[in-house]
Amino acid sequence: MNAECEQVFFNKPLITGKDTSHSHQERRWYVLEKTDGERLLFVVFTVRDSSIRVISARDMNKKERDAYYE
Repeated sequence: MNAECEQVFFNKPLITGKDTSHSHQERRWYVLEKTDGERLLFVVFTVRDSSIRVISARDMNKKERDAYYE
């Protein structure tokens, strides 16, 4: 899954947003994107010392897939 998480940051279109409901200690964002293998992922991440740190990743749910394809 690590390689797939990395792939989403290089594919287009990259749909991002702030994860305000879970980011009390640090700024977090989420990304909706396809992997090179066409897997649709929802990835939550933060930036630390100019590096992207993935906090969690999972397959998109129906609502997220609908938003991705809009």
